[in-house]
Amino acid sequence: MNVMCGIVGIASNFMEDRSIGVLLKEALLRLEYRGYDSAGIATIYNNKLYIKKDKGTIKEIHRKINFDDLLGNCGIGHTRWATHGSPNLINAHPHCDCNDRIAVVHNGIIENFYELKNKLISKGHVFKSETDTEVIPHLIESHLKGRVRRSSVEEAIEKTIRELKGTYAIVVIYVGLPDTIFCVRNENPLVIGINSNAIYCASDITAFLPMTNKVLMLNNNEIATITSNRIEINNTNLEETDINDRKIVRISWTPEMAQKGGRPHFMQKEIHEQPIAISNTLKIDWNKILKFGEYIHNTPPGNIYITAAGTSYHAALAGKYMFTKIANTQIHPVISSEFREYIGNTLNNDSLLIAISQSGETADTINAIDFAKQQGAKIISITNVLGSNITRKSDYFIYTQAGPEIGVAATKTFSVQLTSLALCSLGLAELNGSLLNNEILEFKNRLNNIPMIIKNFISSKEEKVRIIANKYYQNKNFLFLGRGVNYPTALEGALKLKEISYLHAEGYAAGESKHGPIAMIEKDYPVIFVAAPDETYDKILGNVMEMKARGAKIFSIIQENDQTIKTLSDDFIEIPRNIDLPFSPIVYIVPLQLFSYYVAIKCGYDPDKPRNLAKSVTVP
Repeated sequence: MNVMCGIVGIASNFMEDRSIGVLLKEALLRLEYRGYDSAGIATIYNNKLYIKKDKGTIKEIHRKINFDDLLGNCGIGHTRWATHGSPNLINAHPHCDCNDRIAVVHNGIIENFYELKNKLISKGHVFKSETDTEVIPHLIESHLKGRVRRSSVEEAIEKTIRELKGTYAIVVIYVGLPDTIFCVRNENPLVIGINSNAIYCASDITAFLPMTNKVLMLNNNEIATITSNRIEINNTNLEETDINDRKIVRISWTPEMAQKGGRPHFMQKEIHEQPIAISNTLKIDWNKILKFGEYIHNTPPGNIYITAAGTSYHAALAGKYMFTKIANTQIHPVISSEFREYIGNTLNNDSLLIAISQSGETADTINAIDFAKQQGAKIISITNVLGSNITRKSDYFIYTQAGPEIGVAATKTFSVQLTSLALCSLGLAELNGSLLNNEILEFKNRLNNIPMIIKNFISSKEEKVRIIANKYYQNKNFLFLGRGVNYPTALEGALKLKEISYLHAEGYAAGESKHGPIAMIEKDYPVIFVAAPDETYDKILGNVMEMKARGAKIFSIIQENDQTIKTLSDDFIEIPRNIDLPFSPIVYIVPLQLFSYYVAIKCGYDPDKPRNLAKSVTVP
């Protein structure tokens, strides 16, 4: 899976007494936005492998163990966003084989690592970490036979990747070839940088941009062998490709622009990352989904609660609808900060609390967990940070696959939370028989189509959303309305707008708009409808007509070819068909994220740094 770790390799022609550790450390600092829970560097010097790594930020680790004194002409580095194994020294990359002659850094997830690990252990290999990555150096070791040459290392790597299932970018060094780096990718990014005294490889151009802007893109299933003055590229059948046929690109980005993928803000970049984040989350092991579902299935009716704060609460509220519609199971949503007062002393050993937090450190949600545990309730959770506080307090948890999210306003973490809840509702439906196996399979197939639907939507509709945002940015008040599972979508759309543009925006259940909000409506008052064609459609159509009759300016998010609401709307964005309606918020939120982003830009604000807000609220 395309998790967001940062990897780098440098093959140089510097004198061996010059520290390559300084260059690797600086490259990792430029990649730290991709992962910041642990880091490490490996170099080869005097025919020996030297490794320094630990838990923490790169600067924290450097203060303790000093990366700068690592010598050699060749080295690799890694800054980690933990997936398998908690963030600690042992699980930090690089990882080695049994004899500490092979070092590997890796971005991605090896889906069949458990099977490979057991196979290698049975052959006598000794593992030190909990990571999936460690199978890679051991597999390479197992394939190295006889006298080791460059070609035999390439062959061992080729045999290794044939055994791996998953997506990955891998960089390898071997003690016997102290001037050489090997790298290979499958779906996860890996680029090569070229200058006169060194060749670089990295997960992002950011890593080496101050040294060179000459870049060569590595294709899927290609193995690159790099020295300080030579690049050789083979496909996975070890058939060499002509390097002269490869286009070397000159990048004009600044290092900061490179961190953002060439985009002006992390928020926009992260909106665009949603298809891959959702795709990765859809690959969560089904057995883990079923185990999560078992906790719900085994809890007596009426005793299941779900809690979260902010954006995560909106995901929780949408999840409540999913569990009701898909698995015929009632779950009570409670805002984390209100949990103690709302629940009182009504929980017991038969109670279950589902907690959701992007960071796993949200203070109000942790307090709700602690309060529930005191009364004997079981805790299951959904979070994006392995080893976080919430995971340690939970009986079981699911780890989403958003990778780091730098923008304060949550976008892709909301999408993966919705995706996780969609999967869990299907898992519960399998356990309690609410759906037949073929129905569950059909739901899964259509969920798997969502990443491509969102990718195509963004590429085709983003400019239209920007134009619409430019029409509305001068309004000081907005009303967002939705029904059913898209009531939370309306709440989240309003939250995004006020978070980053500081305009008053209110999300409301459309059916309740007659009980107060309709009094605010006057000519050209902007009302944004989330109008999916589900069982609430006729009623929300009535709400549109009510607002239109009072002079509101209507901006609607509708399914394509919905001529009825389109005719009533001043502006509209069409969402493709073939989306299962209980899961529609995963897609219908995207135009509202883009709308908020472009309104903030037009207002002259930095959407990555909204005032008075922090990424993780760790105080109650």
